[in-house]
Amino acid sequence: MSHPRPLKILHVDPERAWGGGESQVMGLLSYLVSRGHENHLLCDPEGYLLREAQKKGISIVPLRVRNEIDLRPVLSLRRRLRAQRYDIIHFHTKRAHALSLWLGRRDPRTKSVVTRRMDYPVSRNWHTRYLYNRRVDGVVAISKKIAELLVEGGVQRENIRVIHSGIDPAPFRNGRGLRPHGVPPVIGTVAVLEERKGHRFLLEAAALLRQRGWQLQVHFAGEGSCKNELKALAAKLGLGNEVVFYGFMADIPSFLATIDVFVLPSLYEGLGVAAIEAMAAGKPVIATQVGGLPELVEDGVTGFLVPPGDPEALASSISRLLSQEGLMEQMGRNAWERVQRHFTMEQMAKKNEDYYYELLQEDGR
Repeated sequence: MSHPRPLKILHVDPERAWGGGESQVMGLLSYLVSRGHENHLLCDPEGYLLREAQKKGISIVPLRVRNEIDLRPVLSLRRRLRAQRYDIIHFHTKRAHALSLWLGRRDPRTKSVVTRRMDYPVSRNWHTRYLYNRRVDGVVAISKKIAELLVEGGVQRENIRVIHSGIDPAPFRNGRGLRPHGVPPVIGTVAVLEERKGHRFLLEAAALLRQRGWQLQVHFAGEGSCKNELKALAAKLGLGNEVVFYGFMADIPSFLATIDVFVLPSLYEGLGVAAIEAMAAGKPVIATQVGGLPELVEDGVTGFLVPPGDPEALASSISRLLSQEGLMEQMGRNAWERVQRHFTMEQMAKKNEDYYYELLQEDGR
């Protein structure tokens, strides 16, 4: 789709930490810059996103928001919106969503969009209806599951556009080949060490496999509040020598190159960018049937889907992958191809760009 003119876009993301959402924002910004759009970014003055955006030469507006009820930035934001005639305002995070409620009357020529990334249930109340049906012009949901939850919460379906997250697959291309015979296979995951990610169920599955005679390694990349608890559980299950906690890892492609099977045993998951990265590295993925993960993983084609909180199902799927000759390699190839077709950063960014123009065209612009 060709577009008539470049846009002036304000992006609002005041989160300080760097996570999956911020990587998506940075990918979108990079694409929009390459397309000639004028982008301004409101972000935390000490956050990772600011540092990354500065490298790209993006116009930065420091904005510190302590929490969802911090209204101190509202007046300065209102002044900016009056002074700068933006075509699009894109609110990228939950704190940004909250700010959008207090911006008052804006230029009717400006369209606003929010992105919803989490698959937690949406409260069906006046706040949800007012925010998503009246204060903004469009809602981007990163999975069909999130879109369904928004509708259940009272958001008008016609206001929602599903745009899956994407990644740059290039850094993941050169993964390691087959593991030498006799070397234990490695099961790996990349996720913050929090209860919602379900790491304990992977440990319990590994213990079941060990009881059944399997020799394998389990590698965790990520930090979080459950780290000590998970280490204690690994020791209790007799897995002290089989489990490795790497902590935070900046080089995810190198980590993925060392594993054979990727497991994401989440209890909640908006979409699962870590699973997309593993698929781009040519790894079969075993994931739970939660959030947007069933939209990524084709059961029996690119990996397996299992019920959440079920270590027995995890163990069965892992043993099935390891025991059937050629199955890991075939599923890994299928996973790589699926990412190229549906989940690249460029595809995600272009769909957002197209959506901007569609919203503006509703007013004949």
